[in-house]
Amino acid sequence: MSTHSSRRSFLKYAAAGVSTLAASRTVLAQGAAEPPRRALAIENAVSEPVGVEVNARPIPNFEPRDRTRTRFGSLEYRSGLVLTSRYRGFGGLSGIRLDAKGERFLAVSDQGGWFTGTIRYSGGRMVGLDDVEAAPLLGAEGRPITEKPLWWDSESIARDGSLVYVGLERVNQILRYDFSKGGTRARGEVVPVPAGVRKLPSNKGLEALVVVPQEKYKGKDQNMPLAGTLIAFSERGLDHDGNLTAFLIGGASPGQFSVRRTEKYDISDAVLLPSGELLILERKFSWFTGVNIRIRSIPLKSIAPGALVDGPALFAADLGHEIDNMEGIDAHVTAEGETVLTLISDDNFSMLQRTLLLQFTLAE
Repeated sequence: MSTHSSRRSFLKYAAAGVSTLAASRTVLAQGAAEPPRRALAIENAVSEPVGVEVNARPIPNFEPRDRTRTRFGSLEYRSGLVLTSRYRGFGGLSGIRLDAKGERFLAVSDQGGWFTGTIRYSGGRMVGLDDVEAAPLLGAEGRPITEKPLWWDSESIARDGSLVYVGLERVNQILRYDFSKGGTRARGEVVPVPAGVRKLPSNKGLEALVVVPQEKYKGKDQNMPLAGTLIAFSERGLDHDGNLTAFLIGGASPGQFSVRRTEKYDISDAVLLPSGELLILERKFSWFTGVNIRIRSIPLKSIAPGALVDGPALFAADLGHEIDNMEGIDAHVTAEGETVLTLISDDNFSMLQRTLLLQFTLAE
């Protein structure tokens, strides 16, 4: 049975509420209560990076039902890959950050691990991954963070030069790594967070991190608003009005704000574009429609302590498209001036799910 056919079957059975497959697919949207104990730190207890062979199968069409279609909302599909590996710790990819060329990547697994490597292109399309390495995230003591109870759930990543921030969902903590001190061998330092962060739900807590850089953006006459601020988004931490809570950490105006929640979407990740637009990747699950994802645009200038922010949807997709549990998003600008969005999925280490790497051009 084809992948697309199996997904249609899932929707059919999920609506009836009687399928084992449907029950397993719940993991896709909600995350496992505790992923299988195949954490990188366990497989790689010596805390040294190891080489990983990753196989890549191309995804020629984002919508198998219409292979001529390339435009989806404000995005133009470029290419995609299905990633697999015999390495037991490969999977659970929940966040990704690329270099300025969109080639070198740093990804975080939700089992307390780093993945680094290079995306290989041909004619502007992704064709594979090279030089992939895996390593456990280390704590301040130089030991894998997975040795601490519940610290394995690393769900979000942000980068500001050599500084890398990682959000831990179960304990709602943020670690800061200085990659100038050993790259993935750097030790994590706990970042002080507002009291509200620690009160977020254990399995719906810190899900997305964005750094507003201090330096000026190319073509801008002044610094971006909130320069030097780390923005932390909850997956489904709700305020009194049922909107999604987020936090401004550090910078000149620390505080809490809210993102309007619509159509029961939760936040998966976010990225700041050079234009000053903040893109939020969202997802939702229901027994009748399966998994849906969406990308919304939020003006950075609208974010301030106490604000309720909102913005239009640029893109939406469901299981009729080549998606899975999409949890990470990043952006880079090509030499031709195109803004390219890269999305990655968390397979929850499930045989029913896939690790997907997708790229789109922002057309509007």
